[in-house]
Amino acid sequence: MDVTHRTGSAPAARRAADPLAGYHAADFPWYGLDEGWTGRRWLGQVGTGQRTAADGDRTPDYGTLGHGDEPARGPEPRDARRFAVVVTVARRDVRRSADNTGTLEATSASSAAWLAGSGLLAATWPGNLDRTLRQNWLDQQSALAWDLADDLDGPAWSALTLPVNGLPQPFRYRESEHGWVLAGEAPGVLIGAYGRSVSAYGVGFTTVADLGAYDGR
Repeated sequence: MDVTHRTGSAPAARRAADPLAGYHAADFPWYGLDEGWTGRRWLGQVGTGQRTAADGDRTPDYGTLGHGDEPARGPEPRDARRFAVVVTVARRDVRRSADNTGTLEATSASSAAWLAGSGLLAATWPGNLDRTLRQNWLDQQSALAWDLADDLDGPAWSALTLPVNGLPQPFRYRESEHGWVLAGEAPGVLIGAYGRSVSAYGVGFTTVADLGAYDGR
């Protein structure tokens, strides 16, 4: 019996079986909408970065928590869907890339804006496009979202103050035909958010004390 193999694979199996495992592996707090949101909550995705944990796994650099309707699984009308997704991004300094061939920029509010903008695009792509046209559309729109995120002080963005843990915090905000995107800072992290058919002016953010509220199992 290969005890070493069995022991090494057990943690990975547990992580795969537990949708909260990636969130619990983070070394930063997660943020979601505060108690003003009374609707459904759901788990999004966790993005692993380039930092290596002691057990050899990459630790999360960002992740999402959703509120309202979940993303559609196929081409269907988007206008009926109502959602707001909060993106939590860890504060990271400049660091080496995974292959050690270069460096990665430090995370910033622009990082949160880009992740939120690309998330909104993925959630609202036109349902009448075939796969090839959809990819072309995503490439074009993603390039635009990247440029916009890199210029948070530009004319495409406006100022918006929202509560974070009950205290007013400045954000940068923009609207488009697809929905809205905002980005700013919070204690210990950077926050991005995107939504549709939910007013960004009425949301507030808070540290998530119980991730189980997002686990629909």
